[in-house]
Amino acid sequence: MSIREERKQQSRKAILDAALALSTTGRSFSSLSLREISRHVGLVPAAFYRHFQDMDELGLELVDQMALHLRNVLNQLSQQCFQAPDARTRQSLDYLFHAVEQFPEAWMFLIAERWGGSASLRQAITREFNFLSTDLAHALAQVEATQHIQSEQDLKVLGQILFELALSWAMQWIDLHRHVELPQRTDALQQFRRQAQTQVQLLFRGILHWDRSLAQIADPQNLST
Repeated sequence: MSIREERKQQSRKAILDAALALSTTGRSFSSLSLREISRHVGLVPAAFYRHFQDMDELGLELVDQMALHLRNVLNQLSQQCFQAPDARTRQSLDYLFHAVEQFPEAWMFLIAERWGGSASLRQAITREFNFLSTDLAHALAQVEATQHIQSEQDLKVLGQILFELALSWAMQWIDLHRHVELPQRTDALQQFRRQAQTQVQLLFRGILHWDRSLAQIADPQNLST
């Protein structure tokens, strides 16, 4: 790689880092301007267009990168937790919380922009989240605890539940670190970890006893008015 190309890559990364930092300090990505981001990085606004066509393209690139980070974390989590949910629940949650602490901005950006911002970002995040929950469903299909679940749709629903739980845990963990002062924070984190562990154990107890034939699933077309 030439020096010129290396500098271009560094400038591009600096723009992405600045946009992520600014959008995870209580502001939405849609409230940012390219002039503000360029000023934050130390570039003239015209230099922004050497890397991105507009703010939407920048936002979509951030979605791709942050979703890739979450995918790597959740893949590791699924390999640990699903293989032995009782014995390794605590270790798996510790891995998740450590990953969140290492890069909280990835979780904050995707969760915040999931419900706000531009339509293009919302659609991209929804698509990536669907991929991530489907990945979890595929991981579930490979483990002993769920071999009795034959319905692909049931596994997909379970993957969605686990994914939403992970998002909820991540944001609560971040909030505790940011808004609870020491020494109360230590107790709050321990209590929350125990709560999350109980949720996982209860969930897997339900998985082990799931029987679709016994579930009372009503067909809306058959409901009387």
